Amino acid sequence: MAFFKKFRDAQRPCCAALVAAAGSSSRMGGVNKLLQPLDGIPVLARTLTALQMARRIDEIVVAAREEDFLEISQLCRTYGITKCTKVIRGGESRAHSVLLAALEAGEGMELLAVQDGARPLVTPELIDDVAEQAARCGAAAPAVAVKDTIKAVRDDGTVAETLDRAALRAVQTPQIFESALLKAALQAAVEGASP
Repeated sequence: MAFFKKFRDAQRPCCAALVAAAGSSSRMGGVNKLLQPLDGIPVLARTLTALQMARRIDEIVVAAREEDFLEISQLCRTYGITKCTKVIRGGESRAHSVLLAALEAGEGMELLAVQDGARPLVTPELIDDVAEQAARCGAAAPAVAVKDTIKAVRDDGTVAETLDRAALRAVQTPQIFESALLKAALQAAVEGASP
């Protein structure tokens, strides 16, 4: 039985996790929330540990602020994050940071998983489930039902309509895509944002 499991796992597409961790932390007054403790463990360490434990993640690339490189590298050593192959400088935007990380992923990575570094409650099981769906469909992401009342508004800020929350979902991470598909979309997004 173990032989068949190894054979099946060997046939699955390789997947690199691209961790977006280069934000400016402006809402936190400049304090990097990713390095703050959550029940004694840094937020980013919790996120990376889930990726480390996920069976379908083969490699982790972290896009971060340069001033955090040393601390993130130390965090990986401390918490045994051996799948982290690179910590790279992030870009001017989230899309640019993820594109830079995607370009640094290993050559054989058929799937790329975009994971927000500030989502420490993600589980290895969820990551594996989303990767399995992405391998079947080309792209997949977890989503949860919206609980808030959502309004569509006009340009002047007045309410146009109340949207039916039963038809709405909030998309979370990881968002996993075929490598070529994601790289092309990110490239288009970055070029579209350039003046």
